[in-house]
Amino acid sequence: MLDTTTMVALVKNLDGAAARQRAIASNVANIDTPNYKRLVVQFEDQLRKALMDKGELALWTTHPGHISNLPELGQISPKVVRDESTAMRTDGNNVDIEQEMIELAANTLNYQISSQQLNTRLAMLRYAINEGRR
Repeated sequence: MLDTTTMVALVKNLDGAAARQRAIASNVANIDTPNYKRLVVQFEDQLRKALMDKGELALWTTHPGHISNLPELGQISPKVVRDESTAMRTDGNNVDIEQEMIELAANTLNYQISSQQLNTRLAMLRYAINEGRR
């Protein structure tokens, strides 16, 4: 019951938001560190692909040994990478505090929505279990 696609996707989204929160906190903490390159979390593309949002037709798999053309939802995890492509200042640091605050606000909303959806689903399950006793 707890391993439905929606529940797993919500948990994975919470994992991704938590990793992004840590990356943003590290970026803000190192805003004055020379040559620091900001951390970026890559996650949404993996999740979207695992949920087949691209419209790709998944290969039919009936055995764990079968090869799938899409990543398994339970196997995906957020990937933290350094953004080496830009420099905001002459000291080599590329952290833009305004961009970090925008990403922090968006990430906070994403986390709150996902946790609220997960809580709603767990409450429905709890209600069904408790009302089944009557």
